[in-house]
Amino acid sequence: MGILALLGQLRSMVRDSLHRWRLILPPAVSPFPFPPESLAVLAAACWALAALFSAPVARKMGAFAFTRWRMVFATVMLGGWATVAGTWGSLNLALVSVLVLSGFIGIFIGDTVLFACMNRLGPRRSGILFATHSMMSAVLAALFLGERMGAVAMLGCALVLSGVMCAIAFGKRAGSESSLEATRGRLAVGVSLGLIAALGQALGTLVVKPVMGPDVDPVAASAVRMAAGFGFHAVLLLVGWKPARLTAVMEPRDWQLLAGSAFLSMAMGMTLILAALKYGSAGLVGMLSSVSPILLLPLLWWKTKVPPTLGAMAGALLTVAGVVLILARLS
Repeated sequence: MGILALLGQLRSMVRDSLHRWRLILPPAVSPFPFPPESLAVLAAACWALAALFSAPVARKMGAFAFTRWRMVFATVMLGGWATVAGTWGSLNLALVSVLVLSGFIGIFIGDTVLFACMNRLGPRRSGILFATHSMMSAVLAALFLGERMGAVAMLGCALVLSGVMCAIAFGKRAGSESSLEATRGRLAVGVSLGLIAALGQALGTLVVKPVMGPDVDPVAASAVRMAAGFGFHAVLLLVGWKPARLTAVMEPRDWQLLAGSAFLSMAMGMTLILAALKYGSAGLVGMLSSVSPILLLPLLWWKTKVPPTLGAMAGALLTVAGVVLILARLS
């Protein structure tokens, strides 16, 4: 009871502060004939498609240089669109401050810590840990935004989370172990980094929800958030941190792939997430946006001609069932 009372007081303090700073805007009425949370699934599809052709250039450039240059392209694309559309006026200083904070927490802290986790635990185990961001989003949205889920939606969320984790955990074929899966350093440190990355992702999107009012343009908002993330990433380069440097010799084809990845994953994907947050439930948006590893399975099957493992297929079925339950409940 003491913990619940403390959480209640903390929630009231957060909401009172947001009201005092005029950061909680009236909820926007969705113009779509479908649940707005569906936009999070489209965002996940953008991320999966971008991942399909981003891997070679990401390995060539290095994770930090790849992310930084991708943000440059995305910021130019989004900023150009907002300028042509004349939607910069939908943002005010308070909203820009929140978007910068979101970029710092979600893009800079979340991505940087995730890469550190991958270096210690490998992509598979770090992916499992990062998948918990969906559960964190739902819990935080309930605690601080007062969002509530029905029993059907909660069951759907449980299926989505377990399905994504199952697909990642059992997606490797026997005999395909590599040095990438080796643990470097203390296991507890790697696990902590993965959970911090997931929390950063959840908080980075959650703090935007209260300020996405009916007049806020998601494209302009996404441009500011992306520019902020780039600015913080650029600091790593300016201070001379070696992993942030681009040492590879880039060819025109590499820049084309980089621009395509920026358009799909950051310009399209992140804008769809902000649009989903504007009209829908933050907890369900976080949950549905986590299905990217599932959507990647058929794309990899098509590209490599190698079918997913039975464990990955089982996880995909669980996830699809969960998404159907969530969206059917919202319709």
